[in-house]
This record gives sequence, structure tokens and C-alpha cells, in this order.
Amino acid sequence: MSSRLITWNTEAGRRRVLITLKKYSYLIAMIPLVLPPLLLAAGESTGLINLFAWGVPVVVFGIIPLLDMMLGKDALNPDEQDDVPRLNQEKFYKVITLGWVAAYAALLVWSMTTLASGVFSVAGAIGWVVSIGIVGGLGINVAHELIHKDGKLEPWAGGFLLSLVCYAGFKVEHLRGHHVHVSTPEDASSSRYNQSLYNFLPQAYVRNFMNAWKLEAERLKRKGQAPVSWRNELIWWYGISLLALVAFTVAFGWLGAAFFLGQSFIAFTLLEIVNYLEHYGLHRRKLDNGRYERTTPEHSWNSNYFLTNVFLFQLQRHSDHHAFAKRRYQVLRHHDIAPQLPAGYATMVVLACIPPLWRKVMNPRVEAYYRGEEHQLTS
Repeated sequence: MSSRLITWNTEAGRRRVLITLKKYSYLIAMIPLVLPPLLLAAGESTGLINLFAWGVPVVVFGIIPLLDMMLGKDALNPDEQDDVPRLNQEKFYKVITLGWVAAYAALLVWSMTTLASGVFSVAGAIGWVVSIGIVGGLGINVAHELIHKDGKLEPWAGGFLLSLVCYAGFKVEHLRGHHVHVSTPEDASSSRYNQSLYNFLPQAYVRNFMNAWKLEAERLKRKGQAPVSWRNELIWWYGISLLALVAFTVAFGWLGAAFFLGQSFIAFTLLEIVNYLEHYGLHRRKLDNGRYERTTPEHSWNSNYFLTNVFLFQLQRHSDHHAFAKRRYQVLRHHDIAPQLPAGYATMVVLACIPPLWRKVMNPRVEAYYRGEEHQLTS
């Protein structure tokens, strides 16, 4: 008992205990995978199955924001010497993200069989597709973590998950486009000051898709290889999407095709809404030599709310991610110098969908960030 007290009474000891507690809190990120079965069971037991089919958006964008504000913020940073090497070696963190991919593939098939069973009305069926699509959107966040890693297994798993939501181009464009051009006019995923979400989304869909093919073609040309060949990874990833679409269509007819494409659209739309809020109005300054300043934590909006951070594998510590893209989610840090969102992503997604409210909340924060150099707001 005394040794435990001594450990707790040191700063390093307290930090290690809190990091251990936080480690297992990442299991919260698995909740989206069990939400649909739980909601289906609740709907069947209450006779409100069509109402509960809409349960995922209610939980994610209704209940979680309330809990997020109640639980508050988490500014705990791992020590670079004592904690980071150990955390990077722990397999627990990798197993969770890889397990997420396998579980989502199973959930997708199960969800379709449930829909095909005819238990839902038309309204309930639409709610079911929206619910599964939101889970898929959260899955893109898992894929985002995986595609940033070295080796073959994690990037492959990330690409496979993206294929299940028909957005494999993200694997190429995000790494070779977004991380190079973030917070500049050249970036398809960085929203501008005063730009509404509904202006941003169509541009993001098209520019991200086209940029991915352009970047992959450029990569192959540098190697002296033909862009249209088996070496083009996008052909493989979109090929998996096509095979999945064909499989759902053959097994379940037009309903299977509608389900697969519908949940994909919801999933990648949620991704682009998150892209919209992550860099809204933030600009890397142009230097005298015509190049943009180096990406720092100040070029991404940060959010330190505990619940949504563990729910999203610390995606909200986006400032550290862009400054140090290879860092694993468990060792991402909070930076005080980064511009801070007033709430977690679950709340901010809802705000982004209401442009007047979004501008009222976010524009003053952007203007304060650029006070004294207001020309940045129109550059």
C-alpha cells in the first residue's frame, strides 16, 4: 500500500496511473460497433423498432455532446522520455484499431441482412442506413489512423476499410495532398473563412476524388510506370468497393445496392464535415519566397474534451497530428498554442450543419486569431 501511495504522490506516478486509466478508456471507441445491435434489440423489445433505427445519430450527436460537456477536458500529455516509447510498443492500441476494421466488415453484412428481413418501414429503413453510415464515418477515422502508419498491415487495413465506404481515394489524397497543402487554398479539405459547409462539401467530394487519381498517376509516372495498370493502388481499392457493391446487389438485389451506396455516402459526408471544421478559416502564411510557412499546431483546430477524444482515438488533438503526422493516437499531445474549439467534434458537427450558428460561434475565434493581420482572412 505504501509503495502505491508513494507512486501516486509523484508527478510521474500520477501521470502513469492516469495514462493507464486512459488506455482502457479507448474501449469507448468500440461502442459504435455495438450500438446498432443494441438499438435493434431495444426497438424489438419496445415495439418502436423504426424509431430506434434512428438511434445512432441521436446517441452520437445528442447524448455524447451532453456527456462530453459534463465530463470536461483532458490536458494530460505523455512524457516524451518516460511514456512515449513504452506506449508506442504496447500492442493493445494497435489491436483495437485493427479489430475495428474486422468488426465493421461483419457489422456491414449483419446490418444488410437485418434490413433485408423487412423489419423496418420505409422511414425506419432510411434511419437504419443513416445509422450504419455514421458508424462507417467513425470507421473512416480509424482508417485515418491506420493509413498514416509504416509497414504493410495497418495501411492495408485502413485502405480496406475505406473501400467499404467507397472512399479509397482518401488514402492517397489525405497523405500526399492534404498533409502537404493543409490550410492553404490548394487544399481540397481546408475550408476557408466564411465558407459554408454546403458550399464546401460538393467541392470537397470532387476535388478529393480527382486529386487522388492525379497524385497516384504522378507517383507512377515518376517510377516510369503507366498510370492505368495493376500498380495503381486506387484501381485495387476501388475494385474492392465494386466487388462489395456487386456482392450486396447479387445477394439482396436493388436494396443491397441502395444500402451499400447509401451508407457509403453518409460515411464519407461525415468525414468531409469533420474536415470542414478541423481547419476552418486557418491559413498558413505565405512567405516572401512564395512558399507557405511550415505546418505547426497553430494550423488546425484543437479540442481537448475527454469523451469525444477517446471516442475518436484522439483525432481532436488534430494540431499535434498535423505537426507530427506519424505519431500514434495514444501519444498525441495537447498544445496550448493551438486554436481551441469551444466543444468536441460531436457538437461541432451539428453546429457546422447550421451555417448562421456556425459563423456566430467560429468567426469571432478566427478573427481573434488573425487580429492585426486581417488580410489573411481573404487570402
